[in-house]
Amino acid sequence: MKRLPIILALILNVYTISSQEMDNTKLNEIFTSLSDTIKGESGRWQFIINDVMFVCMTDTNHNRMRIISPITESKNLDEDQKTLMLLANFHTVLDVKYAISDDVLWSVFIHPLKELTNTQVEDAVSQVYYANITFGSSYTSTDLVFPGKSKKEAKQIKKNTFKKKT
Repeated sequence: MKRLPIILALILNVYTISSQEMDNTKLNEIFTSLSDTIKGESGRWQFIINDVMFVCMTDTNHNRMRIISPITESKNLDEDQKTLMLLANFHTVLDVKYAISDDVLWSVFIHPLKELTNTQVEDAVSQVYYANITFGSSYTSTDLVFPGKSKKEAKQIKKNTFKKKT
């Protein structure tokens, strides 16, 4: 019982050391170090990595941020692609998601701002990038895949389940 306060103090100390207050200044440094080109201002950046465009927006008053990358106009999507991207949102794009806004399909990472670490921001940029460039092929943001139906199985289920009545 005498060790409990010491253990709690150590845990709290480790948490304090490992956590940090992410802010727009740190984000700017990270994006500048990762990108080929960058423009914008604190809280709103547009940057390019390997010919892929990114936008990051923050709202410090509400402790929110998002990193997004446009993939294609939503009118270019067929039903199979929409199904596959929804499956990917559950199994293979992990911390990012495919989302449609303003008639554009985006690769999106949304998170509380202050709680992020530098490593998490770098990983988020990487996942947004890979979700963008793998759209239409493997629909992945990392090598990790959660178990579930394969894309081929899902297509077959869709075709078998949703037959038109004649």
